[in-house]
Amino acid sequence: MNLLLLGSGKTGSQVAEVAAERKHHLQVASSRENLNGAAIHPEQLRGIDAVLDFTAPHCVLGNIEGCVKAGKNMVVGTTGWYTEIDRVRELVKQHDTGFLYAANFSVGINIFFEMTRAAAAALRHDYSGQIFERHHVHKKDAPSGTAIAMQNMLRETSGTKQDVEITSFREGEVVGLHEIVLESKADRIYLCHDAKSRRGFAEGAVLAAEWLSGKKGFYEFKDIWREL
Repeated sequence: MNLLLLGSGKTGSQVAEVAAERKHHLQVASSRENLNGAAIHPEQLRGIDAVLDFTAPHCVLGNIEGCVKAGKNMVVGTTGWYTEIDRVRELVKQHDTGFLYAANFSVGINIFFEMTRAAAAALRHDYSGQIFERHHVHKKDAPSGTAIAMQNMLRETSGTKQDVEITSFREGEVVGLHEIVLESKADRIYLCHDAKSRRGFAEGAVLAAEWLSGKKGFYEFKDIWREL
């Protein structure tokens, strides 16, 4: 496949490595190279099969709009745009493209999400909950998209209306650690996912681009990862 990667940060560099290992042809556009959408002009996207976005919350919506309007499939790992998710879904439908997104493309974190949904039942049995997340000091958004996804899962699966509190830490070069603590008068439950490297994120994103090839529609990684 001919892939365009938007973003040359820590995760982006891992995506480039995995794409090369899987024999894809990859172009990379940094934020400077994509200033004012220069890298996603329709002429620049000619011959590109899919665009992968690992950029930043302030520019991701512009990237999505540009690529989708150009008719290009997208895999988006950037978070911070989910308040516009209905508008993006409609845009994908209007332009008949394929779109796949996730707060986290790691298979391990998606297994952890399933554990989170199972543990949500505790909130109906006099347990209180807290979410803790730790990332490197360079991460621009807090709380993380993964932590927000966990918060939503706990609320929706448990049927409760109250959001579990998220506490965020930014320290050193922590790749990503997410923890749920559920506590009652009788006991305490801990669930934790600790990413040792960004390799899992990158592998999931490249596999997602392969899965999306030839498809149209709006997808979330949590719904398709078992097929990979």
